[in-house]
Amino acid sequence: MLASSVMRQRCVAPASASQRPIAPPRPQFSAVARPICWGALPGERQVISAPTARAEPSSKPDLRCEAAAASIPMSDADAEPQPNVLLAKIRAILFFMWSFTLSLPLFVTMLTMAPFVMAFDKYRRLAQHFVNNIWACVSTSLFYRVTIEGKENLPPPDKPVVYVANHQSFMDIYSLFHLQRPFKFISKTSNFLIPIIGWSMFLTGHVMINRVDRRSQLKCLQQCRDLLAQGAPVLFFPEGTRSLDCRLAGFKKGAFSVAAKAGVDVVPITLIGTGALMPSGKESQLRPGEVRIVVHKPIPAAGRSADALCDEARAAVASSLPPALVGSATTMLADD
Repeated sequence: MLASSVMRQRCVAPASASQRPIAPPRPQFSAVARPICWGALPGERQVISAPTARAEPSSKPDLRCEAAAASIPMSDADAEPQPNVLLAKIRAILFFMWSFTLSLPLFVTMLTMAPFVMAFDKYRRLAQHFVNNIWACVSTSLFYRVTIEGKENLPPPDKPVVYVANHQSFMDIYSLFHLQRPFKFISKTSNFLIPIIGWSMFLTGHVMINRVDRRSQLKCLQQCRDLLAQGAPVLFFPEGTRSLDCRLAGFKKGAFSVAAKAGVDVVPITLIGTGALMPSGKESQLRPGEVRIVVHKPIPAAGRSADALCDEARAAVASSLPPALVGSATTMLADD
């Protein structure tokens, strides 16, 4: 009797000060779960049956629970088997070794051609870009396949346009070189300091930007307009940086402002699979898989605003992505 009294004091929550104490409801005992309650009496262990609440019938679903469940994304473990991390790291080491080895003779070739390219093709630098294409396509050929859909939508190589693509991975640029178009892409200044590869980017005439420096951003946009005026196409990643979860973020207006002012077409491109191969932040891993590139129809920029071009281009890029990988258009990625 004493044990039962002490046990009730331990297991029943006290009433608030504003309520009169009432006797606890008589529990409905079940033999399903039998938790152990310690300390009924000093040195004594007792086993009691846990009360189970009777489910009250309801004609309305629990909308709060459904909403909470819908807001929790399915984990990678639920979606598909996890890749072997050790094998992925070995593949990444082999890939970067192979790519770097290829770049050595090709860089010497680019360096030799540089004076002639600067003298006769200062803006487009087609010879340098041709070497870049060889390097990227041969580098990836042993590790993953790239398929291109919508090739008929690609403008001629000598037509100045603004290409815009989603940005998921370090492998995006490698994959986009498979388009065989002499675009100049925008990359952060630190990438140009990478030995051999960054120096090759400089020789090819790609555009530097410091994303946290307003003056550098304005200089970059002006340089892009100059390139377009000289017949060189440019490539932007309008999200500004790589998406950590591969979800399409909001587009920034810089690329579309350049296209509107230059009066050139915008060509939306969707990259699918690069984020699964080498997720952002996990550049030490290269997983097996393949990459799809979807080239959408060019969007004429003449007489249109940057906002209208931005909305239409993002809708085109999102149309080829799985719905789970399309984020809010108002969610902007932080500059790094």
